[in-house]
Amino acid sequence: MDPIITARVEAIKQLAHGLSNRVAVMDRAFNVVYANEAAWAVDEKQDCDQHHAKCYETFAQRTDPCGTCPAITLFGTPEVQCVSCSGNGDGTACGMHQAFPLRDQHGTVASILVLFDSASNTKRRTLSPDRSTIPVTDRLGDLIGRSPIMQQLFDMTRLVADSSSTVLIQGESGTGKELLARTVHTLSSRRDRPFVVVDCGALPETLLESELFGHVRGAFTGAVTNKRGLFEEADGGTIFLDEIADTTPTFQAKLLRVLQEGEIKPVGGTRAMKIHTRVISASNKDLAELVKAKTFRQDLYYRLAVLPLYLPALRERREDIPLLVQHFVTASCARHHQPARKIAESTMRALRDAPWPGNVRELQHYIERAVVTTAGPWLGCEDLVSGDIENEDESLRSASREAVAQAERIRIVDALQ
Repeated sequence: MDPIITARVEAIKQLAHGLSNRVAVMDRAFNVVYANEAAWAVDEKQDCDQHHAKCYETFAQRTDPCGTCPAITLFGTPEVQCVSCSGNGDGTACGMHQAFPLRDQHGTVASILVLFDSASNTKRRTLSPDRSTIPVTDRLGDLIGRSPIMQQLFDMTRLVADSSSTVLIQGESGTGKELLARTVHTLSSRRDRPFVVVDCGALPETLLESELFGHVRGAFTGAVTNKRGLFEEADGGTIFLDEIADTTPTFQAKLLRVLQEGEIKPVGGTRAMKIHTRVISASNKDLAELVKAKTFRQDLYYRLAVLPLYLPALRERREDIPLLVQHFVTASCARHHQPARKIAESTMRALRDAPWPGNVRELQHYIERAVVTTAGPWLGCEDLVSGDIENEDESLRSASREAVAQAERIRIVDALQ
């Protein structure tokens, strides 16, 4: 079996063992690569060889594949991140609820992770074609959304939270990767331990190594005292490595050793120390493509991407925009001590239809500016309604760029002290 698939299946085994939820992994030939106890228990016949079981035999009591199984979409359409199943004559007699792709070292979908409805729901489906309502929540941690793709993400996030395996979060800039990482940490058994954030793209290689691993006195010019690294500060908790794709090959090799050995060595030091820190990394670039281009280490990718999560762009979940807008308006009014604002239907339509290339972050900043600059009870978004959102004042953009640059300069100076 492909090494990255093997690692992911092992991580899924740890996560799913003892769960009442039914979880399974199947390959392209419909073979059950893994199923937890709850999934096997639904097979009332209990007479199939678990080592040579087909998913349709085990979970749907059929002798041939289920009709048009929606999970097959994942094998034929690589860009699809998840399928959600309705269970009405579309091949989901097995009780499949959602399925997620598991990609091998070449980026090919080699297997899929399947989450089933409860056993009771599956048995009920045999009596009636109607499916019981699946509860929907508006938020998970600081993440907000009722769209199917966000509900799928919520399910996966709950599943991976209690593991100690590495998590790789991928998504465009502004989608909320740090919020998702914090949510994984908050839902995990490490919630009372530190959550440490590192922006790998904001620091040069030598400074990044010192920040993460620490240094001993005299390791380099200016190292007048010993300094603990962020890995050590996060011991027992979670370290979030943002923009991991921006790291150099030299740093990637050192990070790989940390993940392999579970220990760090301060810059200039001779003794390694064991750490028990969970690593969550994130990138707005496709690491699998960078591996193919040989600009990112393949072996490090295996280590980082044991449990992958994908954050959709805002354009992929436009139905969530009204919910997000209401949340941002309420929060902005409270933060700026402004009275509550109303939103006209035409304004909400314009907000929903806007392109939002900066995703949720751009929407949040736009709403905050509208709250501050609008007088009266109604939220003003005239530039958006008139289609001029892309023609914002260049001075605002310049000020934003300068603020980011200044923040980076301050961070570098602080790190050198």
